Amino acid sequence: MRWLVAAVVVVLIIGAAIAFAFLHKPGNVSHPNLEFTSPTATQPPKPPPKAVVVAPFLWPRYGYDAGRTRFFPNSNNLDPPLRRGWSYHGGPLLEFPPVIHGNSLFMLNDSGIALALDKRTGKVLWQRQVGTLAAASPAVGSGLVFLALLSMNPNAGQNPGNGRFVALSQQTGAIVWSRSVGPGTESSPLVWNQTVYFGDQSGTVHALRVRDGHELWTYHASGAVKGGPSLSAGILYFGDYAGRAYAVRADTGHEVWAVGTNGARFGFGSGEFYSTPAIAFGRVYLGNTDGRVYSFAAHSGQLAWATGTRAYVYASPALEDTPGLGPTVYIGSYDGNFYAFDARTGAVRWTHPAGGKISGSPTIIGNVVYYADLGSKTTAGLDVRTGHQVFGFPEGSFNPVIADSTAIYLTGYADLFQLLPQNGAGGHTLHSQVPTKRK
Repeated sequence: MRWLVAAVVVVLIIGAAIAFAFLHKPGNVSHPNLEFTSPTATQPPKPPPKAVVVAPFLWPRYGYDAGRTRFFPNSNNLDPPLRRGWSYHGGPLLEFPPVIHGNSLFMLNDSGIALALDKRTGKVLWQRQVGTLAAASPAVGSGLVFLALLSMNPNAGQNPGNGRFVALSQQTGAIVWSRSVGPGTESSPLVWNQTVYFGDQSGTVHALRVRDGHELWTYHASGAVKGGPSLSAGILYFGDYAGRAYAVRADTGHEVWAVGTNGARFGFGSGEFYSTPAIAFGRVYLGNTDGRVYSFAAHSGQLAWATGTRAYVYASPALEDTPGLGPTVYIGSYDGNFYAFDARTGAVRWTHPAGGKISGSPTIIGNVVYYADLGSKTTAGLDVRTGHQVFGFPEGSFNPVIADSTAIYLTGYADLFQLLPQNGAGGHTLHSQVPTKRK
């Protein structure tokens, strides 16, 4: 009888905890003056003219720059209307977008197949099965393509289910080196100064030497690190599935700060950070599964603001000092809305009803911010100032687009599409920039 009473007490305590969680969900927080760096105050003086050096075009990592701002500057020539160029028809899911080096696109699909495409024609240059499960963009640097794998190909001499981190030759796709990552990794890597950084499912963040994969240091977080680490001023930033955000030194892995969040689940910590951080304006920005978007001071880790949506925020933010608006954070939510937040205060500047779940992360190209709608399997482009839709495409699921100076490359569910400015030659005209959503 005593054990029955004890069981009833436990059930009542759990019920009270659940009720408390639903009745006391975290509210919005805003400390707008906390360590915010005005973009106009940090503009460096223009350097003297130098001899023109034609370097290969680079979109070398998920999120474009090391701070993963997902903002491609000086690209107003790519504003809609657009027309179709080539199409690459894959098969397995393309959850994450490709990267670019010169005239080559490199991508990794969810079935662990790595590919290189000629970005001018869409033709396959090489293809290699490197694993059986993956969910990350590659990174490129020093002539190598770096791949994070959740599980390995059993035919490659590895036990199925074991993760791996692999470096391939950009030119041939041959394996140059690889390292076992037992728990697996879906953290899109970042290459900087001959070091490649990524996290794994056990919560370990790795720093490997680019040329041979030698481990330089590791840092152990409190939960799985699924997003990619971001870099600014020699500091790496990332979040984990224990709901904590971190800053560590990129050269040594020594902790600068680690902070928690006040999540919605009483007694169980905060929501998870799947989001890859975006760094700008002296702040760190991430989405969280507790439904809020967070901004932390990059220097100290203090909470600057947290603004709620009505559902999970898996997405990573896109950041821009938007003309006519000022510093702005763009991100979608599982609540079916796409948001623009004031980067300083967290106040909502505008919202756009997508009509379906937004799981992936946006990209800003020219005057347009693009997102994919997982519910309708479509891609949309919104005016960055107003949120009005100016572009639509009947393919898309997760992360929408990347670009170079001449074209946009749109990621569908399993296919990749080249989109070109309307005033160019060739290609197929898109008859509607806002097509009917696919069922």
